[in-house]
Amino acid sequence: MSDFGPFGGSEEEYAAIRKLNADVEADPDSFERWEALITACEALEGGLNRNASPAALQTFRDAYDRFLHKFPLLFGYWQKYAELEFSIAGPESAEMVYERGVASITNSVDLWLAYCTFKTETTHDPQLVRELFERGANAVGYDFMAHIFWDKYIDYEGLQEAHDHIYALHARVVRIPLHQYARYYERLRVLALERPLTELASADIIARFRSEVESEYNARGSGEPVGDVIEREIRTKVDAMFYEIFASTQAEVAKRWTYEAEIKRPYFHVTELEHQQLNNWRKYLDFEEQEGDFARITTLYERCLTTCALYEEFWLRYARWMSGQDGKEEEVRNIYRRACTIFVPVSRPGIRLQWAYFEEAFGRVDVALDIHAVLLDKIPDCIEVVTSWANLARRQYGLDAAVQVYRDQIDTPTVDLFTKAALVAEWAYLLWKTNRSADEARGIFLKNVQWYADSRIFWDRWFQFELEQSGDGDQEERVSHLFNDLRNKSRLPTSLKLEYTKQYLEFLVQRGTKDAMKTYLQVDREMFGPTSISYASRSGTSAKENGASRGELDEASTRKATAKSFAFYELYGEPTSDAQVPADFN
Repeated sequence: MSDFGPFGGSEEEYAAIRKLNADVEADPDSFERWEALITACEALEGGLNRNASPAALQTFRDAYDRFLHKFPLLFGYWQKYAELEFSIAGPESAEMVYERGVASITNSVDLWLAYCTFKTETTHDPQLVRELFERGANAVGYDFMAHIFWDKYIDYEGLQEAHDHIYALHARVVRIPLHQYARYYERLRVLALERPLTELASADIIARFRSEVESEYNARGSGEPVGDVIEREIRTKVDAMFYEIFASTQAEVAKRWTYEAEIKRPYFHVTELEHQQLNNWRKYLDFEEQEGDFARITTLYERCLTTCALYEEFWLRYARWMSGQDGKEEEVRNIYRRACTIFVPVSRPGIRLQWAYFEEAFGRVDVALDIHAVLLDKIPDCIEVVTSWANLARRQYGLDAAVQVYRDQIDTPTVDLFTKAALVAEWAYLLWKTNRSADEARGIFLKNVQWYADSRIFWDRWFQFELEQSGDGDQEERVSHLFNDLRNKSRLPTSLKLEYTKQYLEFLVQRGTKDAMKTYLQVDREMFGPTSISYASRSGTSAKENGASRGELDEASTRKATAKSFAFYELYGEPTSDAQVPADFN
């Protein structure tokens, strides 16, 4: 027998890794199971190093790659992966991991700091190091907590004794609202005393200040100022200019301080956030959007979506805001792609449908169809997805294509009975809404009631359909038959049947004929009367078939039977900021 199994390590380690892999595959959303697998892989062969076997290294890399594909926002694990690669394979392998990391979580101050630190320690070419620092500055330099990144950049220039660069960095950072903004201004004033005049500001600003000084002297009749006097006056003006910049930065920091102070978890984790935290992000985004600075708004959205990555609400908000900016089609598409393929749980189909609508709007119908197909493969009994797909087919290819979508799903053996009931009802209602063919739609309801009489959605749609018909001599009779079919054929709970009774009674009052009140009083007595005369109390929830009772639904079937169908946007209520329980993202 080989010393190492397919996963690397001893036979005992192989068995442990195999079990942990099985655990992860059984529940890929469990962070704890992934963490156990990663820990076990790191410990293979007594701890991985340059002498580890190829099989052990492959096992370790495969586990990390899958883990970080599932949870790409865990910056600490990217850093750990890179450090392990450095100890195993050297700086090139580590750099590849860092590059993948900053591509996955572009706005992580900590990861950029780690990457740049690594670069300063392994690269002797200052130009390459500065290029990386500049990439990091563009990615995270505007982050409110980016002072640790700027400090590292300044420290590196100090090691290079590049005093002109150090001054330039301070002059740059003093304009950015950061948590520790004040000390950069204080240091800038000290540095300014040691730098030549030409480095204090741009050539245009120095020329303008020089002209102002000369004009002021001429206006006072003091003659031409000498060189030292001019320089002193220009330095004074530069100092005053930076004080104005500092005061402006200070004001911008003060505006954001309240929101920043409320952020308790600035990093990603798989656990839920408190409602108060979500509400703070909403208010902070409102503020930045009102300020109107595109760079700062996108920076804040990216920060927010690191913390709130599992919450569909913020991805939808980002996509909607970005779509309101000119020429940002691809940026919007990328927001949807990230949300739907990586972060938002598949139990939330709404954002995926919104992505499909977006693609359809821009002429990419095939992509919209693919989104529906993939989503339905993940949640095969989702009525909303099938209905959306059918309406997409109707918009693009006509009514027959929409009907075929419904037929395909209804004929699929694995689709749940109650899902089929809802799809039949949606099919009938579609015919009515599109063709205004009441007889054809009614025929579908009548043909299928024998199979789907226990579905609330089926009866909801049928009642809605009949009540929408224009009044004619037969409408009251049709609605009466519909109500009696509901009472006699359905096993829905009595409480739900009473809700339908109220609709029927309201119909009789508002649209009934001259004898309708006789029927009204009879139904009212039978459904709401005392137990001794109540039809509801005598019949219970059972229904009859060929004269024999069909029995009552079990608990699981009752839940399915009584469930309502909602469009995703109907479930969005007002945010709850004072709730005491964590905010669910599933």
